Amino acid sequence: MGGESKGTSAGRRAWLLDTALAAVTGALVLLAAVAADRPGPDALDGLLIAAGALALAGHRRAPVVVLAVTTLCMLAYVLHGQPGSWAAFPVLAAVHAAARSGRRAFGIVAGAVFLVVFFAVGAGGDDIVERTVLLVGWFLSAGVTGLADKNWQAYLRQTEERAREAERTREEAALRRAGEERLRIARELHDSLTHSISIVKLQAGVAVHLARKRGDEVPAALLAIQEASGEAMRELRSTLEVLRTDVVAEGTGLDRLDELVGRARTAGIAVAVSVTYSENAPRLLPPAVDRTAYRIVQESLTNVARHADRAKTEVRLTHRPRHLLVEVEDTGPAAPGDPVAEGTGLTGMRERVAALGGSLHAAPGVTGGFTVRAELPLESE
Repeated sequence: MGGESKGTSAGRRAWLLDTALAAVTGALVLLAAVAADRPGPDALDGLLIAAGALALAGHRRAPVVVLAVTTLCMLAYVLHGQPGSWAAFPVLAAVHAAARSGRRAFGIVAGAVFLVVFFAVGAGGDDIVERTVLLVGWFLSAGVTGLADKNWQAYLRQTEERAREAERTREEAALRRAGEERLRIARELHDSLTHSISIVKLQAGVAVHLARKRGDEVPAALLAIQEASGEAMRELRSTLEVLRTDVVAEGTGLDRLDELVGRARTAGIAVAVSVTYSENAPRLLPPAVDRTAYRIVQESLTNVARHADRAKTEVRLTHRPRHLLVEVEDTGPAAPGDPVAEGTGLTGMRERVAALGGSLHAAPGVTGGFTVRAELPLESE
């Protein structure tokens, strides 16, 4: 839609420019006729001049038709008013346009007919031969400049096409390198993390099994480790799938919020969740916004577990017509004014939010604790 709008706007500007030039050409011819040392042009002469000149406004779309209309009008003006060589100006412009569009033969014919009639009528007065010779030079110049303009436009189009082709080649090479890098990262993650997480999950499962077999109460921390390791394996598999196929795995958005909050509660975090919808707020979020909101809540709860001593936390999602507001506020030990040491988690949040054109505030709250507030636009800016 954007390219189509730009093309329409450029076409409108070109048409307005052509109309203005046609009007100026007609005005110059009319002024020359009025200023000549002979009776001024009558109403018919003015009408012929106006029609012949204003027809030039359509030279881009129909150069041959414009050439015919302009030549006929100015020939009629020559036969009726017997003007000077200024009567050739609109025809010269039409011949130039015809040559520029590749209709050189039509331009030659039109120029030759005009010159023959101009000479036969003797419109130039006593120096008709000199004026005709001068017009011959003008018509040749109009044809040559038209051809030169045509070749220049062709050169520009070829240059632009070569530039686009070079850009496509660079993009393809960049995509290929990015794909190779994704595969390398996927292999590294698979070889290093998958084995380690599998061992953690296996050992946690064995410990839970043995505790139950002995009739002991299974510690909540051990259950949390078992659940977190299983979730880590699922997340890792989804990430590896994305890296290998360049598609986003399903089920990585707010539809899993309850599952995420459940794991946080199992880990000892008292989490309260509230979801509100403003009037006219859409119920379905764009996939990118959905995934980013989930990751912000996930990272915030992870930080609560690591840095806020599993403090009481409130998660608020506010759906508005133009954006989604995500707020995660804890009652941890952070005090107002404490410096924020941004690690990989906060940096990743900022990058995700910035990619959507949103804003992120992450800092100690006014009354203490830590607050993460993200505003995610539902449409790209």
